Amino acid sequence: MHKYFQPVIISLILINGLIIVSETYFAGNSVLLTLDLIIVWIFALEVILKLVGYGLKGYFSDRWNIFDFIIVVASLIFYATPFVSILRLIRVLRLIRLIPAIPALRKIIDSLMKSLPALTGILGLSFLIFSIYAIIGTTFFSEVLPYEFFGSFHTALFTLLQVVTFESWASQVARPIINEVPWAWAYFVSFIIIGALVILNLVVAVILSYLGQDDEHEREKKMERLLRENQEVKRDIQEIKQILLDSHHKTNDLEQENNLKQ
Repeated sequence: MHKYFQPVIISLILINGLIIVSETYFAGNSVLLTLDLIIVWIFALEVILKLVGYGLKGYFSDRWNIFDFIIVVASLIFYATPFVSILRLIRVLRLIRLIPAIPALRKIIDSLMKSLPALTGILGLSFLIFSIYAIIGTTFFSEVLPYEFFGSFHTALFTLLQVVTFESWASQVARPIINEVPWAWAYFVSFIIIGALVILNLVVAVILSYLGQDDEHEREKKMERLLRENQEVKRDIQEIKQILLDSHHKTNDLEQENNLKQ
């Protein structure tokens, strides 16, 4: 692909995003709708060019290309239908195409996807801890005002989610309960330490480790490419030496023949 191809596509995706935002202020504007349709056809042309360039197997071997293909085809199909809400959703999903277009974003998402198996165990542990604390909360605080915080298991889980994300947990949740049950501070502090400081840091550590692995993999690939290029250069130099040597031998042979004739 041409060096300006990807920057142009990124620019079009950003322009498409601006059009979508503008339509929240100017709904049904014909100019914006026309511009949006033009951009969709340009995206369709991009898909066709990539299919021609990479071939079917090469194009569909990349999951991001599959995503692009589905979004573009769906956009063209739903433009001809009355399903406006679905069309709007698809148009918003088009902005996700920025991820494969920008290498840094693609790298983060790829690392996140690779870390999912490792994160499954941590998420399971998190749910277990949340469940234990939710049961403790409903056991001891269900009769404490305000009732909606620990009145049932599912409301307790939601309250703990508020606590672990530090969303007004002290003023709205912890202090009112501590005023009624003084020892409740130990409940909230221990949950903050385990839930926020330990579990969330484990999640971050796992994701960062996969990002580091990708960096190492990229370095290894770069080194392999450099070694391969170095070997090719050495081989070319050796071939040039051999050609020069053969030329020198031929020159000497010709000189000897000329001397014999004389």
